[in-house]
Amino acid sequence: MRPMLLLLLGAASAAAQPLAYGVKGGVPLTDFFSAVQSQSFSFSANAKRFIVGPTIELRLPFGLGIELDALYRHLNFSGSASAGSETVTGSQFEFPLLAKYRFPAKIVRPFVDAGFAFSTLSGLTQTVAAKTGLSSAPATSNFAKGFVMGGGLDISLKILHISPEIRYTHWGSASFTDPLALVSGSQNQAEFLVGITF
Repeated sequence: MRPMLLLLLGAASAAAQPLAYGVKGGVPLTDFFSAVQSQSFSFSANAKRFIVGPTIELRLPFGLGIELDALYRHLNFSGSASAGSETVTGSQFEFPLLAKYRFPAKIVRPFVDAGFAFSTLSGLTQTVAAKTGLSSAPATSNFAKGFVMGGGLDISLKILHISPEIRYTHWGSASFTDPLALVSGSQNQAEFLVGITF
């Protein structure tokens, strides 16, 4: 009878593992764009200084967890050269899937996470003002995959968890390629993020 009771309690505990959900937001610590160094080309990036999106995490025993985010940012750049100027605008959607480990503690638990991310650009438009006139065309957008690692703190306030984090992503390829080959998406990305989950 006792082994059966222990088995039932263990099964109930496993089934009751919490599924946390909430929102994650923050700011980039690096530029989204990487420009070619040239004395004849001037470049200005204007990536919106915020990142935001929903987050969900399956909290497992022994401090482990699996997290999935859907992060959004709006961005644009403008460049000019002797032949004319160009502007590119668009939105980036990034989907990190991470394995997480929380170190043992009562209220403030340090954590590390690592995994993979997928990124795509939407609404990408290029406007070129050259000596021959004004034109508008889509720039080249690539589906990018990358490796993610990070670390931070999980601050538990009863049912609310606040999780500041520094996260680094290395993309296998640039998610954006300028047709004029002057600017591309940076393959190294660092962010400061804060998650609020229930």
